[in-house]
Amino acid sequence: MNYKDTLLMPKTEFPMRGNLPNKEPEIQEEWAEKDIYQMVLERTKGRPTFILHDGPPYANGDIHMGHALNKILKDFIVRFKSMNGFHAPYVPGWDTHGLPIETALTKNKKVKRKEMSTAEFRKLCEEYAWKQIEGQRNQFKRLGVRADWDNPYVTLKPEYEAQQILVFGEMAKRGYIYKGLKPVNWSPSSESALAEAEIEYKDKRSPSIYVSFKVKDGKGVLENDEQFIIWTTTPWTLPANLGICVHPNLEYSVLQVGAERYVVASELVEQVAKTLGFEEYEVVKTLKGKELDNVVAEHPIYGRDSLVMLGDHVTTDAGTGCVHTAPGHGEDDFIVSMKYGLDVLCPVDEKGVMTEEAPGFEGLFYEDANKAITEQLEAKGALKKLDFITHSYPHDWRTKKPTIYRATAQWFASIKDFREALLDNIKETKWVPAWGETRLFNMVRDRGDWCISRQRVWGVPIPVFYAENGEPIITDETIQHVSQLFREHGSNIWFEKEAKELLPEGFTHPGSPNGEFTKEQDIMDVWFDSGSSHQAVLEERDDLVRPADLYLEGSDQYRGWFNSSLSTAVAVTGKAPYKGVLSHGFTLDKEGRKMSKSLGNTIDPTKVAKQLGAEILRLWVSSVNYQADHPVSDDILKQVAEVYRKIRNTFRFLHGNLFDFDPAVNAVPVEELREVDQYILIKLNKLIEKVKKAYDDYEFAVVYHAIHNFCTIELSSFYLDFAKDVVYIEHADHPDRRSMQTVFYETLMALVKLTAPILPHTADELWSHLSFVEEPSVQLTDMPEGVTVSQADATEAKFDRFMEVRDDVLKALEIARNEKVIGRSLEASVTLYATEEVKNLLASIKEDVKQLFIISELTVEDAQNADTSAPEYTSGRIVVQKAEGELCERSRIISKDVGANPKYPTLSLKNAEIVEKYYQN
Repeated sequence: MNYKDTLLMPKTEFPMRGNLPNKEPEIQEEWAEKDIYQMVLERTKGRPTFILHDGPPYANGDIHMGHALNKILKDFIVRFKSMNGFHAPYVPGWDTHGLPIETALTKNKKVKRKEMSTAEFRKLCEEYAWKQIEGQRNQFKRLGVRADWDNPYVTLKPEYEAQQILVFGEMAKRGYIYKGLKPVNWSPSSESALAEAEIEYKDKRSPSIYVSFKVKDGKGVLENDEQFIIWTTTPWTLPANLGICVHPNLEYSVLQVGAERYVVASELVEQVAKTLGFEEYEVVKTLKGKELDNVVAEHPIYGRDSLVMLGDHVTTDAGTGCVHTAPGHGEDDFIVSMKYGLDVLCPVDEKGVMTEEAPGFEGLFYEDANKAITEQLEAKGALKKLDFITHSYPHDWRTKKPTIYRATAQWFASIKDFREALLDNIKETKWVPAWGETRLFNMVRDRGDWCISRQRVWGVPIPVFYAENGEPIITDETIQHVSQLFREHGSNIWFEKEAKELLPEGFTHPGSPNGEFTKEQDIMDVWFDSGSSHQAVLEERDDLVRPADLYLEGSDQYRGWFNSSLSTAVAVTGKAPYKGVLSHGFTLDKEGRKMSKSLGNTIDPTKVAKQLGAEILRLWVSSVNYQADHPVSDDILKQVAEVYRKIRNTFRFLHGNLFDFDPAVNAVPVEELREVDQYILIKLNKLIEKVKKAYDDYEFAVVYHAIHNFCTIELSSFYLDFAKDVVYIEHADHPDRRSMQTVFYETLMALVKLTAPILPHTADELWSHLSFVEEPSVQLTDMPEGVTVSQADATEAKFDRFMEVRDDVLKALEIARNEKVIGRSLEASVTLYATEEVKNLLASIKEDVKQLFIISELTVEDAQNADTSAPEYTSGRIVVQKAEGELCERSRIISKDVGANPKYPTLSLKNAEIVEKYYQN
């Protein structure tokens, strides 16, 4: 007789193997057909809103692991919020303007830029951007990210540009926008000004020179035979020198070195003497920096005046304490020089080439001029030392080439005018990690005015007109009109029409008596584009609100989007655009190196989805400490795939053993469940509470480990391990079996919902196999609440202690297995010489304790009866022997009553009764 047919073995069509690369696209097609995004929003309508505002990735190239991590983290949050009491629309966005697209077209696509108009070139840029958006959108969708993909926000859309113009206009109206000649970060390789966010620092080899400036007029404090010594790593700026700065409160020394006299800061005398090789010197005079105010020195090449000025920016960290000052090439230089009424001299053009304002060096690229200038200084006897150093130096983040400070006429946003409001709003925002507050606070506290103009063509034009007399025109009337034109036609109209055609009909201005006008040719900084999204998206769209509940981006966005968004929002509304900011670190390779194509150490998320499945990538994202930099490698992903397999198999086991369970009919009331079943529900309740809190706190690694540990420890290693001896073997309606199935049902329903934000494909695949659910998707349900268990604390404490005793028994069984006393644990007979406390504990457990230990026989004796040679554990001494009796063919338990029923000679009495009942039915 084949007794296997009488066992209630699991039945499920939920497959063991996920086959994720093939299955996920099918599930995503089902989502699209159902329009699951809209179904979720329809279900949650009327709930409190939770708005996660998407920071726009740049529309150029395929997505990388940083993109994948970012979008998946956002998806976790939005999915959880929509299942936990909120209405959480999620509108994805793209940043589309700027140099990379111009470069991609002119270099990679071989577009002949000079043979077409600006408007024609911009149309090509727009077409290129839309193609990039489509590619990235499909890649994000492949990762299972749920969003309003059919209606994203895009910075080149007319309605977006129209709102951006209004932001600019409001800032101008409040007096925050001005045009001025100031030194700004300038990229010769891009031929454009750069914002701070577009600067990155890399090592660069530069000349390090010490140069002497002879005193021309000592103003009675110097004898006119001294020389100031300056130090610089940018010799190319010396033709622009108009002064020397000293600190008013520092002490300065006049050194006698042979026949020469030099002025340097007293603190730096020894260092300078050693560097310049002064074997003998004498300090002949000391004086305060403020005494040197308005002393006049002589430019070592051109002989013109170089004014000594007082500047608080002077330090003794390096150099000589006497700082070469070129107002056209440094922010501090500019500020001090303006106080002293100096001109702004900038003898370098937009390409980084020296102009005729630098006689003798005109036509030289600024870096090439270093050598020529140094040689000229040496010929004049002013070069005291030439060396080379490698130091951190600003570079253009796009071209990766060095930048310079260069004075040009630019449009600025005056941060200083509303800096205190910015700082107050930073304090009122919730920052995760907490150090984000300090980081942005310090940036805003220390930053200068924001240069918002760019000398490019692919971007939103600065909506300024000029009268015949050169006066800039920015009025409510012109701003509203341009905004409406952009909303109707897009910003390309600015380059298609003449200024007069862009102005309101009949517009007049006293500065244009002939009715002639011109328009600004510069475009806005792309950070102004994306930084306006709080108005262009949150205010523009009916389904969103400002301020957003959360901004979530990489930690580089403290200087980028977090910063520009705050600046524009506070400028126009007085309030931050966000209530909370969450930042993540960068993805590294297994050696801890930053991923880059040049190193060949990148991992393509799209390939991971094709090879392992997007679920594995999503599970990996949940597993890492994403707020810091975090490694990823093929080996790490394989380890995560093993965890996925464990979770999936847990789902499959639970579901397979519910094939004949209808919760409406077969569920056992909680108070009637066995204690061990109640114990698992108590642990499940704690898991639910912990996981939901972790989601709320954005601690996804806690979610990952909590669910994995629950599946591995409470379930697989304990509850599901001994469950087979109940759910397979007992008859269908046995109370113990239905009791366990009730717990299986509650556990499965909780786990599938708890994992749904992280593993949405798997959760929905499983959901489609559940006969006892009504909703078409788990995404249309709420997070589990847990089941109330009376006297939960006492039950949990009791079974936690039992689990400690069980651990001792398992150790003893493992030793017996290694010593070949037994094979399977069901071959064992265990005698536990227990302490009084353990005896009472085991006696209080109503369940079959030997079944919980998965052994065939258990004897509990007093501790004092034990042979002292028996192994000792915290629970007492434990002896393992081979169980006496015969093997029950059906249950695989060894029993002394096998064959007691002659009709079933290979079964124990219990199993004979079950089989008898089976055949009667």
